[in-house]
Amino acid sequence: MFFRNLTFFRFPPSLAKALDELDARLEDCRLKPVGPLEMSSRGFVSPFGRDEPALTHRVGDCIWLTVGGEDKILPAAVINDVVARKAAELEERDGRKLGGRARKRLKDEVLHELLPKAFVRPVRTNAYLDLEHGFIAVDTASRKQAEAVVSEVRHALGSFPALPLNAEVAPRAVLTGWIAGEALPDGLALGDECELKDGLDKGAVVRCQRQELVGDEIAKHLEAGKQCSKLALILDDHVGFVLGEDLIVRKLKFLDGAVESLENTERDSLHAEMDARFALMSGELKRLFATLEAALKLSRAEG
Repeated sequence: MFFRNLTFFRFPPSLAKALDELDARLEDCRLKPVGPLEMSSRGFVSPFGRDEPALTHRVGDCIWLTVGGEDKILPAAVINDVVARKAAELEERDGRKLGGRARKRLKDEVLHELLPKAFVRPVRTNAYLDLEHGFIAVDTASRKQAEAVVSEVRHALGSFPALPLNAEVAPRAVLTGWIAGEALPDGLALGDECELKDGLDKGAVVRCQRQELVGDEIAKHLEAGKQCSKLALILDDHVGFVLGEDLIVRKLKFLDGAVESLENTERDSLHAEMDARFALMSGELKRLFATLEAALKLSRAEG
């Protein structure tokens, strides 16, 4: 269950008390099966699986929750094909072309006819709340998908004033400084991947992977005016990730230094294994966020 991406939102420290009621509030928003005439359904499921009763899992001041969903798979090409065939039959029967309104009504009828027969695709997105640092991290690199998860939490609580991260310094300038040779924060080291963009936003992009980032090749791009928009970093040989100027963490990976403790301990159930993994992950993410907060001067949420 290790997260692979992190899209962060901050919320005020005063919200910690309201989150004590989270379990009860989520119960009213448990995922319901998508209806025959619905395209999708969203709600909360247990982090340990949909059939488990608990909708959150806590380790200290860290909370793990999961938004589940069911989406109908009904491609537009299928709908358009059925509409075209039925429209042709009606036009042949009546001897005249269908107007715009009639075609729209026909499309609505076809949609209602096909929806109950459509396949259903289950989806789930994990999120992690850290009450100490006042953030929620959603396991996605899509801002839209992350905002949808935050919206579900907001709906459940009635109010959840969480906002995307805001840095008081320009992230691109910080990343460019690190790759240009400026000292990195304690514990951080360069990885082997970066993305460089033209500083004048002319569209030129250079992507480097599996490459030494300290050397003449990268230096020449920087001298030509390119700036770093994404940078691979390693924290204490425990966590590897790619940090973007949008403050989204991608390609999150827990390294041997972090996971070797899991391999040396026997557990008698999947629940115990997942619990151990979340405890390890939440501890590492606390350190990661604290490091980024100091380096990028992340603003705190007011309230």
